Amino acid sequence: MAALTTKNIGGFLARQGIIVAFVLFMIGFALANDRFITMDNIFGVIRSSAILGVMALGVTFVVIGGNLDLSVGSMMSFSTIVVLDLHDKLGPALGIPAMYGMTLALGAFIGFLVGYLKLNSLIVTLGMLSAIHGLTLTYSGGKNMDIADKEGTWFGIFGQGSILGVPVPILIFALLAVVLSMVLAKTPFGRKVYAVGGNGMAATFSGVPRARVVFMTYLISAFCVATAGLIQASRSLGSQNTVGQGMELEVLAAVILGGASLLGGSGTVFKTVIGVLILGFIQNGLLLVGLEFYVQYVVTWVIIILAVWLDIAAKRGRLLSPIA
Repeated sequence: MAALTTKNIGGFLARQGIIVAFVLFMIGFALANDRFITMDNIFGVIRSSAILGVMALGVTFVVIGGNLDLSVGSMMSFSTIVVLDLHDKLGPALGIPAMYGMTLALGAFIGFLVGYLKLNSLIVTLGMLSAIHGLTLTYSGGKNMDIADKEGTWFGIFGQGSILGVPVPILIFALLAVVLSMVLAKTPFGRKVYAVGGNGMAATFSGVPRARVVFMTYLISAFCVATAGLIQASRSLGSQNTVGQGMELEVLAAVILGGASLLGGSGTVFKTVIGVLILGFIQNGLLLVGLEFYVQYVVTWVIIILAVWLDIAAKRGRLLSPIA
């Protein structure tokens, strides 16, 4: 039997660490509180994590493609406010497509700057975070949005409805995860995303249209953000104009925790889903064991550090630095 070394452990954790962590978290919290593993609690956690999860699915494409998207939080606020406003002005049948069109236009603009103009994605999306936040406040006049007739609309089905006992937000999250997983793993476009993120220069010389691929990853991200905004608006039929503020950190944490490399070229939709669930169940478990909600911020920070550490371990094949 081969000797157990830090290199062996590092290689195993790089491949399956997220699954191991998920199982350990579930077992630990289940032992700490018998309500943790009940079906009602599990459905509640997944439902509350659906908005974050839907956004993380799109950002997974961006990160695998070798870029970042820090604008998703403010873009989700924009989508939520716009669809609520257009619901009363145009009706939900027209307001929803219009909101998707406006959000996709923002994603296309970011994709053009990063993909075709080859600007740094961190700088572009950090700037767009502020710009879209300002756009949201301008659009709403600095006010929060509420649907006027909350009793006479079918709009609430996206955030409040259920089908065969399963909440609609969970079904939307699951459906998007399945479709996008197939796109990433089974289509030529998915292979191009991995190629561009792994080695953009080599991909370009191999005939892969790098600019177009990067552009499309931001469109996918914007589509997912619009869907998250739709769920958020439908959940309470009203919203603050800063509802998505700060969510970009949680989204990125879930994606990186799921194994997508910050350097690009690796990651899967399935493991992003696991990363989202880990964050959701950790927050829920901490509350059930009696810890205050603000402890979640510290735990999230620790998780991000561990995720980045495992990401680096995956690249060098060991947990510790060669010079340690």
